[in-house]
Amino acid sequence: MKKKRLVGFYNVSVILTYLSLLSAVLGIFLAIDGSVIGPIICLLVSGICDSFDGKVARSIERTDDEKAFGIQIDSLCDLIAFGALPVAASYCEGVRGVVGIIVLMIYQLAALVRLGYYNVTEQNRQKETDGLRGYFNGLPVTSIAVIFPLVHLLRLAVSPETFAVILGAVMFVTAAFFVINIKVKKLKF
Repeated sequence: MKKKRLVGFYNVSVILTYLSLLSAVLGIFLAIDGSVIGPIICLLVSGICDSFDGKVARSIERTDDEKAFGIQIDSLCDLIAFGALPVAASYCEGVRGVVGIIVLMIYQLAALVRLGYYNVTEQNRQKETDGLRGYFNGLPVTSIAVIFPLVHLLRLAVSPETFAVILGAVMFVTAAFFVINIKVKKLKF
């Protein structure tokens, strides 16, 4: 048996996931440096990568370990790309104070719970079928890749203080929909 030199899996099935993570980390750095557009672009890139990583993974032959690794690594990446990046960008854009920080903490926690729940249900589902999932329970955390840029269009029409309140409210409502048990149809690309 050939001994592995590195821990993990490094094949085409996880390349897009890794690129999504790198884009998200860059977006966090850009937010800290005061950029508004940079983090949004990075969030969109992460969203695009996430939209296609599963399709690429399903197109190649993978072992059960590689499939399980893919589920885990995808959600870990999503926690950074669609959890930490929007939280960091929101904080840097003025969602602050006690209420703002609590909202952002709730958002991050809801994203974590949603992703953990997805991992458990997806592993169980894949034991039963090879078919694609038709719907999600709760709003997928990746939806923030669309919601966040759309909310930023309001930035052009309101004061920075008002925008921070609106952004905080959107983050709170989005977090609630991550964990509310509603069926959300899965979009197919």
